[in-house]
Amino acid sequence: MSTRNIHVKIPIERIGVLIGTDGCVKEAIERKLDVKIEVDSASGDVELISSGPDPSLLFRARDIVLAVGRGFSPEISFRLLNENLNLYVIDLRELFRSAADIRRVKSRVIGRGGKTRRIIEEETMTNISVYGHTISIIGDVVHIDVAKEAIEMLIKGVLHRDAYKFLDRKRNELRNIEMELWSSPSDILKKEKRRNV
Repeated sequence: MSTRNIHVKIPIERIGVLIGTDGCVKEAIERKLDVKIEVDSASGDVELISSGPDPSLLFRARDIVLAVGRGFSPEISFRLLNENLNLYVIDLRELFRSAADIRRVKSRVIGRGGKTRRIIEEETMTNISVYGHTISIIGDVVHIDVAKEAIEMLIKGVLHRDAYKFLDRKRNELRNIEMELWSSPSDILKKEKRRNV
């Protein structure tokens, strides 16, 4: 069976979190996803190696390592064991050249006392980390898209109030879609008849 490997780099200050007390976090990733992790504490280089039959486990392990590197706790990063959840990273260096602009945008996304980040997380059922030059999101594809759009609004300078209204509207839309999905066919027919009257 062939061996596959992926190389990633995380901030040196996050290496201790990735390894965990007595190596518990690193060992948990290795055990749960059938990978071997080699860490260079001096450079932040992380090598993930797998010879297992399922290559998707290697990519899931990579995402957990990257999530830890982007400021998430190991507990939240382990949410990525769920195959329906993904990690999405916005690199602010691609949008801004100055460190001052990056700091300003990060402050807008976090909000006073973490209020804005908390509202986005609650409204979209995601986890958000603002760390270094990145803003990262863990969630399912639909909710990541909504959180990303709200964050992009804040990055562009939209008022917080308007971003909150957008989130509220999207939450209601998604709730209505979910309700329709769980409705019985007879309920849907009744709604259609009412619309046509």
